[in-house]
Amino acid sequence: MSENIWGYPQTAGHIAGVDLVGYKVEALDGSIGKVDKHSDDIGSAYLVVDTGIWIFGKQVLLPAGTVSRIDTDGETIHVDRTKAQIKDAPEFDKEEHLGDLGYHQQLGGYYGSHRA
Repeated sequence: MSENIWGYPQTAGHIAGVDLVGYKVEALDGSIGKVDKHSDDIGSAYLVVDTGIWIFGKQVLLPAGTVSRIDTDGETIHVDRTKAQIKDAPEFDKEEHLGDLGYHQQLGGYYGSHRA
């Protein structure tokens, strides 16, 4: 696959430097939570989403390549995956997995092969 799962798609409307913390995140089939942290780093851009009660208060890491559209007026980020695909992704632990190349490769492989 030639698409970089760790980079925002050009059509998503991402503007470097815009603070996305607090934006709502919508999967193809409903809300999954709010952005707790994000990175715009070239080649490793991501969102950390606090899922609230949806998956028992866990956080998930979403590669920037899963973002389909960013609505800055409505402060909402749309991702092109279903809630089930996100819930079934490799478990994320912020203390352990941020910056872990092996985890990023595992997660990138998962999301790269699980398209909606």
